[in-house]
Amino acid sequence: MAGLYDQLTILAGNGNPELVDAIADYIGIPRGRAEVFKFANDNTFVRIGESVRHNDVFVIQPFACPINDAIMELLILIDTLKRASAGRVTAVIPYFGYGRTDKKDQPRVPITARLVAKLVGVAGADRALTLDLHAGQIQGFFDIPVDEMSAMSLTANYYAEQRLPKPVVVSPDLGNTKRARNFAEIVDAPLAIIEKRRTGNQDRSEVLNLIGSVDGCSAIIVDDEIDTGGSITQAARVCLDNGAAAVYASAIHPVFSSPAVERLAASPFREVVVTNSIALPAEKRFDKLTVLSVAPLLGETIQRIHTGVSVSATYRTAETMAAVR
Repeated sequence: MAGLYDQLTILAGNGNPELVDAIADYIGIPRGRAEVFKFANDNTFVRIGESVRHNDVFVIQPFACPINDAIMELLILIDTLKRASAGRVTAVIPYFGYGRTDKKDQPRVPITARLVAKLVGVAGADRALTLDLHAGQIQGFFDIPVDEMSAMSLTANYYAEQRLPKPVVVSPDLGNTKRARNFAEIVDAPLAIIEKRRTGNQDRSEVLNLIGSVDGCSAIIVDDEIDTGGSITQAARVCLDNGAAAVYASAIHPVFSSPAVERLAASPFREVVVTNSIALPAEKRFDKLTVLSVAPLLGETIQRIHTGVSVSATYRTAETMAAVR
């Protein structure tokens, strides 16, 4: 089916250039030319280096550290493209920062996820493409159509291929149970849940109880992101205290705020599996880390959105292509 717009164009900010290049390679097109930099006064400036008139433009930018710069780069890129008469602009956000601020759980606090989502639409984006939002309701915060894809099958299939002895999937909290249950179905393993209570705003939590059995099992602790690493390393200790033979970790987004790398490197995890939804510089990598690429998944989805066909077969096609490549 022919595209709805003249040409597919991939542009990006400075958030994750390696992922952008991998997506462009998957699609088989060169990455579009754009300058995105700061003046001496800290103002962000954007200049598009080619014509985008009537093009179908996908702007790829994860909202990761430095998160406020990443958001501003995307917003200014979108505004620049609309002023350059782009036919359609899709904001591709592999990691949606501020996603954990999705509700008022205390008096007099913001719902920042909604604010950021609305800003993307106000800047002029026609669509958004995201990957594993922290909470599904964030889709409703946007005033534009949203495609939320998931890389969970990518990480789950990786562990399924490892054929770990007596695997059990562990959710590190009650709110993550659905994601962990779906992961467990792919791995063909039972599910256990750690009940915990977060205390204040200091990224600390208190573990209360382990629901289910991990005795003698290979425990795979599954979450959507790893931030400071406190919760997931604490969950690993709980599993070992309850008789787990080995512990593994799986997450989509490697935020790795300090002191996550030190915690994970010193943890009892035998392997920590994440994706490249967020750029990982050398100082955030360690021996037990395995990084899987989401480029085939996002590249296939972008192609399907461009040609106006269903994205429902994206997972199967992307996984096949990733295995071939």
